[in-house]
Amino acid sequence: MASEDVKSELAVSKFVNFAGEAKLAREGVKAPSYAVLSICKSLVAGGVAGGVSRTAVAPLERLKILLQVQNPHNIKYNGTIQGLKYIWRTEGFRGLFKGNGTNCARIVPNSAVKFFSYEQASKGILRLYQQQTGNDAQLTPLLRLGAGACAGIIAMSATYPMDMVRGRLTVQTENSPYQYRGIIHALSTVLREEGPRALYKGWLPSVIGVVPYVGLNFAVYESLKDWLVKTRPFGLVEDAELSVTTRLACGAAAGTVGQTVAYPLDVIRRRMQMVGWSNAASIVTGDGRSKAPLEYTGMIDAFRKTVRYEGFGALYKGLVPNSVKVVPSIAIAFVTYEMVKDILGVEIRISD
Repeated sequence: MASEDVKSELAVSKFVNFAGEAKLAREGVKAPSYAVLSICKSLVAGGVAGGVSRTAVAPLERLKILLQVQNPHNIKYNGTIQGLKYIWRTEGFRGLFKGNGTNCARIVPNSAVKFFSYEQASKGILRLYQQQTGNDAQLTPLLRLGAGACAGIIAMSATYPMDMVRGRLTVQTENSPYQYRGIIHALSTVLREEGPRALYKGWLPSVIGVVPYVGLNFAVYESLKDWLVKTRPFGLVEDAELSVTTRLACGAAAGTVGQTVAYPLDVIRRRMQMVGWSNAASIVTGDGRSKAPLEYTGMIDAFRKTVRYEGFGALYKGLVPNSVKVVPSIAIAFVTYEMVKDILGVEIRISD
């Protein structure tokens, strides 16, 4: 008799649990396990998107950095085609991808955190916005810009030491007087010789630059998609869905706008990262008329010295290979992210 009572209680308990889960489902509330799984899938999608997009354009990424920091009195890289040929001739195929391992080690968590942070920031901002204006309110381009800026700052700050050593690994050549052997060796050497603060050299211009760059990327991309879905121009939209080609075009436009606005800050960030590298390659310290390494007391000083000694155009060194790189890079990142999330079965719309 007692066993029958226990069985009855278990049956009632299961029925109550099922009823509770059904109620949660009707009310649109996700179980904690589902929420954790969704977060993991979102992070995986962002990481894959970052790794694929950066590897695809790694040679252009390395050439951009070399152009940004090279000594103006000893020009080795003079344009995109010549620069790539020079790297191929002097360092071979592997030279084109030097620093890409470090870049992927940085960009995978960076991209994962960035995309996830953008979604969470967008949801939070939209919730606050709807409380102020009404439940049917949608994210505006300005609000998307704010969410993208928040995501960029969080992701960049979390992985900045990796970006700093990646810049140095990318710049060094076979003829450098001192070689970093890899990510761990570079991190430990910088910590030992220059101190913990050295890992965040150039952080301030990065923070300032990430606001227009990442913010505009997300704002332009999402706004273009919404505009295309709503207006359906030129027959680009079928059944309220954009094709991969159209999404690539949206990503390309977003990348072009963002990188053009923020590029001078990227140049200054990269130059500040080289300061303090006592055994830097000749490409940084200079073996032409001026052999002394550049020293900057801060971001403003770096801007002032760069413009004074090299002209305003120096702030856009490497813009051409970066422009060639950033369009497919951003486009591939956005499309890969959405495709991976589609495969994993996670909703990607956050503004509906």
